[in-house]
Amino acid sequence: MISATVTTVFTVSYLLFTLWLCRGLRLTAKSICLAGLCTALTLVLNSIMIPLPTGSTFNFGSMLPLMLLALVYDYRLAMVSGWLCGVLALFLLPAWQPVHWAQVFVEHLVCFSCLGYAGVFGSDKRWKILYGALLSVFLSAVGHVLSGVIFFSQNAWDGWGAWGYSLAFNLSSKIPEGILTILILLALPLSALKKAAKEGTQT
Repeated sequence: MISATVTTVFTVSYLLFTLWLCRGLRLTAKSICLAGLCTALTLVLNSIMIPLPTGSTFNFGSMLPLMLLALVYDYRLAMVSGWLCGVLALFLLPAWQPVHWAQVFVEHLVCFSCLGYAGVFGSDKRWKILYGALLSVFLSAVGHVLSGVIFFSQNAWDGWGAWGYSLAFNLSSKIPEGILTILILLALPLSALKKAAKEGTQT
């Protein structure tokens, strides 16, 4: 009961706040093309899975396209693109097939769109990039863990319980993937990429 309440409060609060952040977003031909490209790359990278001993899978770079979109163009567009990814994953990614309709709200609509939070602090300083990326990875991990507790507790290992199982299962993949993604982001010339994106918008 407590787990369901926590999951409901988190999911509803997250979706409402994210929807509020996306207010004022205007879609142009340029933004739609960028959103489509990043959505496609995200889905492709999510389909490349490296199995881990815990039974989870490591997706190399799957967080990167939407985080880059958030940092070099518009974090609101990245959030909306994340929602699109979540919907498309229902039909295109077998690993994302829901076991219950509510899983779509807890996991699909959270774990992709939260990558847009990488850009909420801006991208002009390294610490802003780091904090935004950490927030994105944290929100993604929370969505996956809560989904595991509610919808996959029957798969828990003996003696672990729903929370222990979900934490070990999901964090074994999300922590290394998140660290790798953040290191790549910090190494990329984001200022140059942002300038190129703006110049492309003006042409």
